[in-house]
Amino acid sequence: MTYALHVLNMISIYAILALSLNLLVGYTGLLSLSHAAFYGIGAYICSLLMMKLSFPFLPAMLLSIVGAVAISFLISLPSLRLRGDYFVLASLGFQIIVFSVLYNCVELTQGPFGISDIPRPSVFGLTLTSAGSYLAFSVVVAAVCGGLLYLIGQSPFGRVLKAIREDEIAAESLGKRVSQFKVIAFAIAAGFAAVAGTVFAGYLRYIDPTSFTLVESIFILSIIIIGGTGNVTGPLTGTALMLLLPEALSFLGIPDNIAPNLRQVIYGVLIILIMRYRPQGLMGEYRYQ
Repeated sequence: MTYALHVLNMISIYAILALSLNLLVGYTGLLSLSHAAFYGIGAYICSLLMMKLSFPFLPAMLLSIVGAVAISFLISLPSLRLRGDYFVLASLGFQIIVFSVLYNCVELTQGPFGISDIPRPSVFGLTLTSAGSYLAFSVVVAAVCGGLLYLIGQSPFGRVLKAIREDEIAAESLGKRVSQFKVIAFAIAAGFAAVAGTVFAGYLRYIDPTSFTLVESIFILSIIIIGGTGNVTGPLTGTALMLLLPEALSFLGIPDNIAPNLRQVIYGVLIILIMRYRPQGLMGEYRYQ
């Protein structure tokens, strides 16, 4: 039962990450490789505020969101002037910078040793001490985030993002400030990624830079490519598939030294097959060109 609760907790966390990245990739058409960076920024800001300044969990979460959004402006304002492959490279550079800071700034982040014994989150006076209680909390947070992102996608703002995705020049010719919409979308995605980071840190009570690497950004991107983008159903489908698949492999009796590599092979084959036969993903509406 504890193992199942752990898997469900992680599905809730990754659902927030997938849905928030979908706002960039599926709605705006921006391919970003820096989502794990904002995931880590949220986790570290929240943990440090709770441990060093004795902040309660919810105020620390709020400040983590503010911090991630503020940092997103530093990368989005100059980078979103770039298009296509150049923006991908800019986001890649930012991801590497954030990982390097987390890994090497030992006095603040504990570097490769990570931060342990993070205080248990307390929400409205209730301390989340069990996996079951934390699952209820993480599901509520994921549902709220999913609902907000759905409303954003269905709003006039979301429709403008889709217009930018389909034809940026046409959207600009209609009087839409394309760069401004991109910056706002990037900030919103960063803020929601920070929420996932705070939930992750509060759940495991230990974080280190290896949880927020480029590989993690690629994994989150793989989730929405396989599940589909441009709606809410696709990222949720991809999250369930990509997190439950390795758990299913564990029941096949595959040796431990082979299972991780086999999992990566399966992920790669899935991406190749989907991009070949269903470019919009299993449940998505945005067809990759």
